[in-house]
Amino acid sequence: MREAPGSAAPRSGPDRARAGREGEAAAAALLEAEGWAILARNFRWPGGEVDIVAAREGILAFVEVKNWSGLGSEALGEAIGPAKRRRIVETSKIFLARHREYSSWHVRYDVILVRDGRALERYEAAFTGDL
Repeated sequence: MREAPGSAAPRSGPDRARAGREGEAAAAALLEAEGWAILARNFRWPGGEVDIVAAREGILAFVEVKNWSGLGSEALGEAIGPAKRRRIVETSKIFLARHREYSSWHVRYDVILVRDGRALERYEAAFTGDL
């Protein structure tokens, strides 16, 4: 079976986990270079996970990092569908409940696309908490 141009074979197991860690490290490095403080990586609770929680100048960004083998961003809505967005928003509420010092900060949901360990594109305010 031939692959579409610009796509890569699906990764699984240890390769996928390693690619995920590399992608999250690249995204965190990008954010730090822009002056963001990384408050948490892989913040989890039983209902979900947020890849990165970052803060800067009164803004709290909950960041989803996606390893993207294809070059186009047109399928981003499918990759982060309503159920995934809902889990991210609910997880952000848990983070805020545990860290009340950020309760008055502006909350934003960003997405960073990575490929081969490099941050490719960043979507600030990619979706809202209004689901």
